[in-house]
Amino acid sequence: MLEKKFNQSWKFWIDKDAFALVWNIPENAREIQLPHDAMLENTAHVESNNKGNTGYRDGDIYNYVKLINIPKDYKHQTAILKFEGVYMNASVYINGELAGKCPYGYSTFYVPMNDYLKYGEENEIRIIVRNGAMTNSRWYSGGGIYRDVYLLVSGLTYIVKDGVQVVTEEATKADATLYISTELKNRCHTVEELLLETTIKDLYGNVIAVDTIPIVLFEQEEIKMSQRIAIENPLLWSEHTPDLYICSSKLMKDGNVIDESESKFGIRTLQLDTKKGFRVNGVVVKLRGACIHHDSGLLGAATYDDAQYRQVMLLKKAGFNAIRMSHHPMSQSMLRACDELGVYVMDETFDMWNRCKSDYDYGLFFQEWWEKDVTAMVRKNFNHPSVILYSVGNEIPEIGLNHGAKICHQINEKIKSLDHTRYTLASINGVFASGDKIDRIVADVVAELSKEGKIDGNVNDFMTLMEGHMDEIVVHPVISERLEKACASTDIAGYNYMSARYKVDGEKYPNRVIVGSETYPPDIARNWELVEKYAHVIGDFTWTGWDYIGEAGVGIPAYNWGEGGFGAKFPCQLAYCGDFDITGFRRPVSYFREIVFGFRKNPYITVQNPFKYGEHLIKTPWILSDSVSSWTWSGCQGNPIVVEVYAPGEEVELVCNGKTLGKKPAGGKVGFITYFNTIYEAGTLTAISYEAGIEIGRMNLTTAGKKRNLVMTPEKINSELIYLPIELQDEHGTIITGEDISLEIAVEGAAEVAGFGSGNPKPSNNYNEKVTHTFGGRALLILKKNKNKGEIKVELSSDSGLKSQVCMEV
Repeated sequence: MLEKKFNQSWKFWIDKDAFALVWNIPENAREIQLPHDAMLENTAHVESNNKGNTGYRDGDIYNYVKLINIPKDYKHQTAILKFEGVYMNASVYINGELAGKCPYGYSTFYVPMNDYLKYGEENEIRIIVRNGAMTNSRWYSGGGIYRDVYLLVSGLTYIVKDGVQVVTEEATKADATLYISTELKNRCHTVEELLLETTIKDLYGNVIAVDTIPIVLFEQEEIKMSQRIAIENPLLWSEHTPDLYICSSKLMKDGNVIDESESKFGIRTLQLDTKKGFRVNGVVVKLRGACIHHDSGLLGAATYDDAQYRQVMLLKKAGFNAIRMSHHPMSQSMLRACDELGVYVMDETFDMWNRCKSDYDYGLFFQEWWEKDVTAMVRKNFNHPSVILYSVGNEIPEIGLNHGAKICHQINEKIKSLDHTRYTLASINGVFASGDKIDRIVADVVAELSKEGKIDGNVNDFMTLMEGHMDEIVVHPVISERLEKACASTDIAGYNYMSARYKVDGEKYPNRVIVGSETYPPDIARNWELVEKYAHVIGDFTWTGWDYIGEAGVGIPAYNWGEGGFGAKFPCQLAYCGDFDITGFRRPVSYFREIVFGFRKNPYITVQNPFKYGEHLIKTPWILSDSVSSWTWSGCQGNPIVVEVYAPGEEVELVCNGKTLGKKPAGGKVGFITYFNTIYEAGTLTAISYEAGIEIGRMNLTTAGKKRNLVMTPEKINSELIYLPIELQDEHGTIITGEDISLEIAVEGAAEVAGFGSGNPKPSNNYNEKVTHTFGGRALLILKKNKNKGEIKVELSSDSGLKSQVCMEV
């Protein structure tokens, strides 16, 4: 089918009048281009009904209208609208009549148009998005038509969209066998005798193999045809060699092509067992995973290829080889990026089944819609080699009960009926699954710990117990019983925050493959040691790889209640628990993880907040520490300070201004973190790693000088989005981390501002404004090119009088 983006020239407005007798387009409607996140346009405010879930941003009822002239010859064509994601409760009307709907905010869905069109006339496409019922999400969802829309056009006999599926039956470096199925549909009232030509090409257009078969399609028939094609000397797809091919399908009649389709795919095989673990093309792979939410930081939920590619690229450069999309199906933009860059994907169905987690979430629709949405996810993913795992649900509270286990089985079987080549799991939180048995668990754990003298026997508050004794809780027999039912149907057991079970469950259940589907960032050293040690544990997915809007404050260090953590209050808007902040800046925990993975020989220095020295840090399990990689602390000269050094090797030495502060043990025996208590002295701080007494790496931190410069450097300009990181530097390029300033931006020419802000979890400006503040000496401007070509001029100014300017030709 001809697939054309349908993103231009939409009218948008907010309107709660569901009983409007006349469907007009109000004067206040404004023209927009998709993708569009309507929720991000709302300024965060303390009275938001969504509260911290969405970063204090409200949902609403969004209206989108597009007028389109439909040619008369479309009577003899097939026209379909494709929506890659609309959040949520989308109803699609064509000329005032309901043509399709989708309550789930993350599914790709299709709307056949022909029955509603007026041929040779102007037609109105109207989408009403009912996102005003709050709360309906535990994280920032965005709102509106936030992913791409396409118009699909073909003849009456055509190749069904997402209907070409390529399976690698077997593959070696010498040869591979592909099994290709193609869905065809005939809307004619006559028999069609056709040819189906399937061509395999590499990305340079070279033909690798061709197969042609005859087809007979009877009137109104839809069939699936299969072909088996042999490939010599295939390039096998993996994280190290993300080689892709193109499957070109042509449907021909009387020598003419009447429809065609192209699908990118990769040739690779997957294997799984408890003795060898997870393998790709026969090679053992341990998954170094990042959980992420779907928003793109300063862009909100609006989904762009450039933003998704950049995010995946940065995550992989930092040592990750896998991404878990949490907790819903991944966008096709990100799937394409993972294919091209070589990153494995765990795609997830739902965050809830029949028990809602928010007042008006998808749980209201699950029973009637889950099969459609599971089908949409699998069909969307089928040809993406990056997809290796399907999670049937995240932290489903009823999963260990009888009917919950039945639903788990049903979803698993539905996935297997659509795709038998990938593996399934449920991402299970044992504490949530224990549900009505929590009181018993608390009583038993408290009694045992009291007997051992480890706690006061009067401690009976569950949250207090969780903070220090999660390992004892998650191995309780009640959780074991629930897990037996929950894991019975899936290929893999997904454990959220249950690494204490890895060893014991490997012994008790010798055929249970386990993945750490969600884990605490500070635990990576312990967890990764277990992943490497046990074949039945195939990977670790940290919460999270990338910071996100919503679940506000869960990762913000605090010294007073309400500043961060579980008690975080407005203006906290970000979770702040990512290895990367929302702008793509790597935070200290990312370097810690890279060292644990064995990919970094140089140590990494980060410094605990000296202004809070000696104060009690209120932190959740997602917080490693309150530290910044800086040796510029104005007003702290001569004050005590704690330096954290993340280091490989056997020893690490800390040197300040040429004077050694001593050597201490490093590497795995101390969990890759070494602490130095010292006195702050401006100058140069150096950490040196040693193995067997020989230096293997070093890092310097230098106190910033007196001069201040604003530096704005485009990452690249040959794309739809242009990223311009902004830094406050001294004369030597050292970042000024502790003197944040107000910034204002002006843009002229062939681009407009798409996002402007920083990684500050408590921002004072919305990301669609032209004013922001640096955070830790950094900010980010994202430009979106407009229809014009020519010069883009960017002028940056600050309240301190500093200025910067960039000119680009596009």
